[in-house]
Amino acid sequence: MRSKKDRSTLYPTNAFDESFLAAIDQLDEPVTAAEAEAAGPWSLLAMPGGAWGVFRQGQSPERGDAPVASFARREAALLAAAVLPGTGREPLYRMASDPDARGYALAGAAGELAGHLRLFDENLRDALHVAECLVRNPEALARLLEAAGGVALRETGRLLRRSAALA
Repeated sequence: MRSKKDRSTLYPTNAFDESFLAAIDQLDEPVTAAEAEAAGPWSLLAMPGGAWGVFRQGQSPERGDAPVASFARREAALLAAAVLPGTGREPLYRMASDPDARGYALAGAAGELAGHLRLFDENLRDALHVAECLVRNPEALARLLEAAGGVALRETGRLLRRSAALA
């Protein structure tokens, strides 16, 4: 029987030959590269010293891989894993630089009018992007809910039950 170490030499970590990858590295990245880099999938692994690392699935500290991010608390690592896929995406909202009578127009990804902000608020625009990315990605939403913990989930469930009864 072979040990795991023996198998790693028989089965490289990448299906592409290293010389091919080196040649590809010389080319310009496509516009989709940022989204592909951030998309994951991500895993959380305990690290030496009690930290939690966010790793691309299949990577680990035992293999010599460095985490994309590390945190003292698992909840923070869950949040990072939840929002990382959205960080590589094109912004889902754009804000006009000059106000009109209703405030600063907020356009959706396709350029349609999504709404208005009374104040020029880039933080709100960015938060809307993150929230939209979370609701579009069930795995990310699950990580967010897991990070919330039991007390918040119980209250959320109560609120959702009440909303469903009103609908």
